[in-house]
Amino acid sequence: MEQRGHGARWEQRRRLWAMLALVLFWSGASAQITYSISEELKEGTVVGNIAKDLGIDLSTLKERGFRIVSGSTEPPFQVNQNDGILYLHRKIDREEACERSSVCLINMKTVLENPLEIHYVSVEVLDVNDHSPSFPEKEKRLEIFESALPGARFQLQAALDTDGGQYSVQQYKLSHNDHFRLEVKDRGDDGKIPILILHKPLDREAVKSHILLLTAIDGGKPARSGDMRITVDVLDINDNPPVYTKDAYSVLVNENTIVGTTIVQVNATDLDEGPNGLVMYSFGNSVNSKLRKLFDLNPVTGEIIVRGLLDFEEKDKYELDIQASDKGLAPMTSDKSVVIRIVDLNDNAPEIEVTSFSRAIVEDSRTGTTVALISVNDLDSGLNGKVLCTVMEDTTFKLMPSLQDNIYSVVTMSPLDREKHSEYDLTIVATDAGQPSLSSVKTISVVVSDVNDNSPEFSLSPYNFYVTENNEPGASLFRVSASDRDINENAIISYHILRNGVEENKLSSFLNINPENGNILALKSFDFETLKTFKFQVVATDSGTPSLSSNVTVNVFILDQNDNAPVILYPVSTNGSAEGVEEIPRNVNAGHLVTKVRAYDSDIGYNGWLLFSLQEVTDHSLFALDRYTGQIRTLRSFTETDEAEHKLVILVKDNGNVSLSATATVIINVVEPKEAFAASDVKSAVKDEEENSFTFYLIITLMSVSALFIISIIVLIVMQCSKAPDDSSKYLQDVNYDGTLCHSIQYRSGDKRYMLVGPRMSIGSTIVPGSNGNTLVVPEHRRRASGECFHHSTSWRFL
Repeated sequence: MEQRGHGARWEQRRRLWAMLALVLFWSGASAQITYSISEELKEGTVVGNIAKDLGIDLSTLKERGFRIVSGSTEPPFQVNQNDGILYLHRKIDREEACERSSVCLINMKTVLENPLEIHYVSVEVLDVNDHSPSFPEKEKRLEIFESALPGARFQLQAALDTDGGQYSVQQYKLSHNDHFRLEVKDRGDDGKIPILILHKPLDREAVKSHILLLTAIDGGKPARSGDMRITVDVLDINDNPPVYTKDAYSVLVNENTIVGTTIVQVNATDLDEGPNGLVMYSFGNSVNSKLRKLFDLNPVTGEIIVRGLLDFEEKDKYELDIQASDKGLAPMTSDKSVVIRIVDLNDNAPEIEVTSFSRAIVEDSRTGTTVALISVNDLDSGLNGKVLCTVMEDTTFKLMPSLQDNIYSVVTMSPLDREKHSEYDLTIVATDAGQPSLSSVKTISVVVSDVNDNSPEFSLSPYNFYVTENNEPGASLFRVSASDRDINENAIISYHILRNGVEENKLSSFLNINPENGNILALKSFDFETLKTFKFQVVATDSGTPSLSSNVTVNVFILDQNDNAPVILYPVSTNGSAEGVEEIPRNVNAGHLVTKVRAYDSDIGYNGWLLFSLQEVTDHSLFALDRYTGQIRTLRSFTETDEAEHKLVILVKDNGNVSLSATATVIINVVEPKEAFAASDVKSAVKDEEENSFTFYLIITLMSVSALFIISIIVLIVMQCSKAPDDSSKYLQDVNYDGTLCHSIQYRSGDKRYMLVGPRMSIGSTIVPGSNGNTLVVPEHRRRASGECFHHSTSWRFL
């Protein structure tokens, strides 16, 4: 009501001043007219008729240039020169035009020329309620301690309204609440200031914050208003002690509970907030050091944790004093007792003790031999102390109870064999009759000691070794190896060669063996041409008592080397040199056989395969030499200009890796046909005599070689028949006899099979080189029958 009365008086005062100003203007030299309009009118609204109000003839307005004289800004009004009506040129906002002035006047000058007249026009812009009150902040937050006393005052910011007079803020209202009321202080021109007053004490634990709505209302009809939201946060003080969630805490705990187990959790809450509401837990002063070793308390969560070993037999009940306190500046505390009762369990496992123990037992011990004595004890009583004892093993060992309770003996139940099982881990289990039952485990290791019950065993039986002839005497040839399943002294092996005078072991005298590692060396060099194969026996003996031994047969095969040079059989002169003279008629045709160079080689295979070549010849156009047969033939007929004597030097070479050779010289005399016929008779007589002597020595040589081959073949056949056929053997023997001797030895090297073919001989024949090599590569998929002889591969041919 006070606000409304003040507005009415202000309006009367404003109208009085307006009337006084109007009278003064009319009384001056120049006329002045005042009009009143409301703000926010539409463009074109008529303000008044200036010409009519000034008494000016309407017909002269246009001629005299009736107009409004404007300044730097364009006036919001215009005048019509036809009828003198002043109208609104653009919409007027009073608050924009006059800001916060109580009276808003817009002054203008109108001009008429000829004669010049100036009239002043004032337009009062009247306010309308077009703006609502508004606060500088839409939301306001206040913080008030809950300890604030009633009557406390909190000044708020006033609302603003761009309208003036009665349309400005006239009153404030506060939303309904129990704790706050509103007081408004009037400061005259500065407006009205709202003040918030605490009416009732605050309690943060009851209500943490209060939401208020402050409304500012202007004097318009209808009135306009603006709101501000006020949030009052109640700040906490430490006015509440911690409160436990339970009246009493009691828990049952099994003895021997694992250390670190949480058995109970105390919980207290504090209605305060922040540090005032943060609860910490601790033991009371009455909790001694012994209890602190058994139990631990988490200061944050309140969990009571087992720290030591709980034993029902020692104590069955504990009582702990717990203190809960907040973290305020003046902490508040609460106390509580926790009762812990221990539950008895079967917590003592049987104890196993080995009172006597033989760690090692010989493998030939009798069944029933005692290995160990076992005693079992349980600290519990009754069923919890009654123990059953067993061995978790196979039927090798068992437990035998004795006359005294809980005493057992461990005995053998079956024969022992160290080579099959050298050590036993016996697991003895003792279980009581408690519920649940407890058990203990004890493991003892029984070692089976060795006796010499195993003979040495060779890695192969028999051994087959291949030795190249011309080996270095004293050098190691090969090695035999044996092992013994026994250990220690019983497994230490020594080697020696069996020398018992038997015919098949007679060559063992040329061998020696290292008794420690089985390396075998030869005391002499072997010659393939005199010895193809032999065998002997090696004995391996252990060092046990008594010692055991075993023997093995060693088959040795001598491999050929190219150590024999070719021997020239023809031509041979009377003094033993390889030189001969041949006479041929001058009228022979081309292709005539002049003579044939004959030679042999004691080696076999490629080492005995001979090739012939001309090293020196007087006329290359006359004679040719067959490189495989050694035949010398004419290439053309003789002419009168050809010389009568020709010298040919023939080189005979084998096919060894390092080939050996011999040379023969043939002198060819070309004679007339009659001379050749006479000379041939004489020569035939001499030649028959020479050939008789050569034939005698040749027969002896061939018989020796043939006998050596036959013996070798017989030995190989006997060895082959004495064992089962084995495709993996390196040497294979093939024998064929059809009036001549065909000797061959097959052997394997890598993924290939080779055949060494010996000479084929006939009594009275002359040995000449074969046309092909005597070593054949036999494909794996093409195996010949054992009786087949390769006639096209013989190393010698007999003519």
